[in-house]
Amino acid sequence: VHVVESGGGSVQAGGSLRLSCAASGRTFSASVMGWFRQAPGKEREFVAAISWDVDNTDDRDYSDSVKGRFTISRDSAENTVYLQMNSLKPEDTAMYYCAAKRGAVGPMFRLTARETDEYWGQGTQVTVSS
Repeated sequence: VHVVESGGGSVQAGGSLRLSCAASGRTFSASVMGWFRQAPGKEREFVAAISWDVDNTDDRDYSDSVKGRFTISRDSAENTVYLQMNSLKPEDTAMYYCAAKRGAVGPMFRLTARETDEYWGQGTQVTVSS
C-alpha cells in the first residue's frame, strides 16, 4: 500500500489543521491506518490510528498527548484517513507520517514507529508557533 500525506502547515497555538493520508495500490490488504510524528532530534512517535473490520466497525487509538484534541477518521470510498488537529500546541510541531497495514489498533501498530526511515513517505510538516 502506498500512502501520500498532505495538509500540513504553520499555525499559531490554539489553531487547527486537518491532515489527509491517501492510500493507493493494494488498499484491500490494509485494515489499520494511522499517524506518527517526528520532531527534530526526537524519535518517531505514535499519534493516532483507526482500524476497521468486515462490518466496517471502526476502532480508534490515540496517544495520551493528543487525546481530546485530535480526531482520526476515514473515508472508505476514497481510501483516505484524516487527522483533525485542534487546540494545537508548539510541542505538536513535527513531521507527520502516515502508515497503512493489515492488523488492528493497539500495541503492535504503535510499534510501527520503530520502522526505519526507508519505510516512511515524505510526510507533511506541522509547525505551531507560540
